Amino acid sequence: QVRLVESGGGLVQAGGSLRLSCTASGTIQMINAMGWHRQTPGKQRGLVATIMWLVGADGVTNYADSVKGRFSISRDKASNTVYLELNNVKPEDTGVYYCQLYAQLTGGGWGDYWGQGTQVTVSS
Repeated sequence: QVRLVESGGGLVQAGGSLRLSCTASGTIQMINAMGWHRQTPGKQRGLVATIMWLVGADGVTNYADSVKGRFSISRDKASNTVYLELNNVKPEDTGVYYCQLYAQLTGGGWGDYWGQGTQVTVSS
């Protein structure tokens, strides 16, 4: 019903940049928000950044304190794609980055949907 396809992960040196993308497809009637979370070894999955879709909060972004000023989230509403620009990356940014979609499906209710994850590794 919903498919999230992520791309852009890889190996990058500390101080470098990387761009992740995630495209949502399927029987989506309305999107509330899309975002990125990451899971680092030994830790729970946590928020990196989100961007709102709905009228009244359209385009509003939210970032984890650890990435403010370095990461930037953006989107292309026409293609239901969200991007995460990672700049000045640090070794502690290493982890699996998961795309998240909060949406209402056609004929259904609201729900959270997740991508398969993309690995980002930052070398020092």
